[in-house]
Amino acid sequence: MAHAYPWDLVGDPAAAERIAGLGVDAVALAASYHTVRAATPLHPAHRVVDARHAAFYLPVREEAWRGRRLVPAAPSWVDGPDPFGAAASALRAAGLPVYAWTVLTHSSRLGVAHPELTVRNAFGDRYPYALCPANGDVAEYCATLVGEIIHIGQPDGMVLEACGPLGFVHGGHHEKTDGAEWTPAQQKLLSLCCCAGCAARYAGAGIDVAELRAAIRSGVDGGATDVAAALGTLTPAVSAVRTGLAGDLRRLLVGEIRRLAPDTRIVLHASADPWATGPFATVAPAVDAQVDVLTATCWTGPEQSLPGLRALRAVAGPDARLAGYLLALPPRPADGAALLAEMRRYADAGVAEFHLYHAGLAEPAQLVAMRDAVAGIGASLSG
Repeated sequence: MAHAYPWDLVGDPAAAERIAGLGVDAVALAASYHTVRAATPLHPAHRVVDARHAAFYLPVREEAWRGRRLVPAAPSWVDGPDPFGAAASALRAAGLPVYAWTVLTHSSRLGVAHPELTVRNAFGDRYPYALCPANGDVAEYCATLVGEIIHIGQPDGMVLEACGPLGFVHGGHHEKTDGAEWTPAQQKLLSLCCCAGCAARYAGAGIDVAELRAAIRSGVDGGATDVAAALGTLTPAVSAVRTGLAGDLRRLLVGEIRRLAPDTRIVLHASADPWATGPFATVAPAVDAQVDVLTATCWTGPEQSLPGLRALRAVAGPDARLAGYLLALPPRPADGAALLAEMRRYADAGVAEFHLYHAGLAEPAQLVAMRDAVAGIGASLSG
């Protein structure tokens, strides 16, 4: 499967066939996406698209969103009332099934408008790009989003990204935080939300919220290298609240998709780490939802990615279908043989399909590398 944006195809009559020429068997097409500045190196009309706020690439129907606190915005940077539909039609004409790539809780536009619904860390800092699904309005927004994509777009599959709260990383601005040299554990502590919705969940689980905030702050400022060590005796209860929050949203959305379109294939971006936030939300301690594929990020290469894949297998069970999400762009060189070798390592670890990022952002040499790797792994898997 290759990923693409609607603007990669709208206005470029050659794009669909170019993507089909990669040999992929489907396309994950953005239906709801966060702000981004994207290159379009092969588009006949432009080279850069400035998607300056999170947007919904299908029609925003008044009757569906009336009375909702959170309403997505339409894009002004791509032509037509239904960019997703236009791009999907072109892809299907080229013989490619279309999956709706749906980014759920990542929206700086809605977060700025409704800061009370965003993630708030233990120091009181808000993350305006991160909607927190502990708040009912956010969960309702996500469910309505999914329902509208099914109703209007009628996709062949759904790709659910950020199916849970975002955290400290994966923001929306130029980052100036690297100088702090926070450890992964400190970043996870900075990702623990203390908004009103989450505070109510903590209190309902018997957690003293003031004590929790103090433990988080102490862990961050004390250079924590382990989340459990920083939280101490609070760890089991806090972990249950955090994984339960992602689980509630996952079950709500998967249930909505199954209700509206039972045969739609559901792909979930997932992590086995109970503290994971961001695009790959935690599915610990159990997936507990009828999804077809769990996708793990493999952007950082086999040495870092394979342990995450093994952990996801342990959580999901031996029969779960796993996919690897691979970066096929710089800083990776345009080397099909190297990409194929990496894919084979993941296949040996039980990965059954590959999702390539990104067909629209790629230069010709990178497309050739993708095509060669797809052909090679297809032969390996079929053999």
